[in-house]
Amino acid sequence: MSRIGNNPVAIPEGVTVDVKDNVVTVKGKLGELTQNYDSIEIKVEDGNVMVARSSDSKDQKAKHGLYRSLMNNMVEGVSKGWTKELELVGVGYRASNQGQKLDLALGFSHNIVLDIAPEVKVETVSEKGKNPIIKLTSFDKQLVGQVAAKIRGFRPPEPYKGKGVKFVGEVLRRKAGKSA
Repeated sequence: MSRIGNNPVAIPEGVTVDVKDNVVTVKGKLGELTQNYDSIEIKVEDGNVMVARSSDSKDQKAKHGLYRSLMNNMVEGVSKGWTKELELVGVGYRASNQGQKLDLALGFSHNIVLDIAPEVKVETVSEKGKNPIIKLTSFDKQLVGQVAAKIRGFRPPEPYKGKGVKFVGEVLRRKAGKSA
């Protein structure tokens, strides 16, 4: 029994959900998202999106909760949006952006210049005495997470000093150094 899949997804004001030919389209004030699906039923009734399965096969049980979560993320994304914040920890680590180009100084011989997708809005915050922060905002949760993971992948935090690119609020497992 899927507990997540049985919950209806409430559709807020200003959001429309269309289901046609195994494709769900969600439109809202921030943008439009589409998702293909198969082997389950998706219905829109009484201002809610309902996801149902026809049998108890392992494949359908797995997709039941998956597609309900995807519908919820799409509805929330086009109405409120998603934000990820990354923190640069380390001496000399800097970030700046000009439009959709993100310039990162992460201790390598050259700066890393990254072109960010147009759906993702980039903002860099640098205050004196604090670590630089990169804010990524978009209506597509998957795209924000992918861009954030790519930026973090350039210099993941190391376990001894904690230097690197980490998510704001991420708890790192620290190791003791060598004992003399």
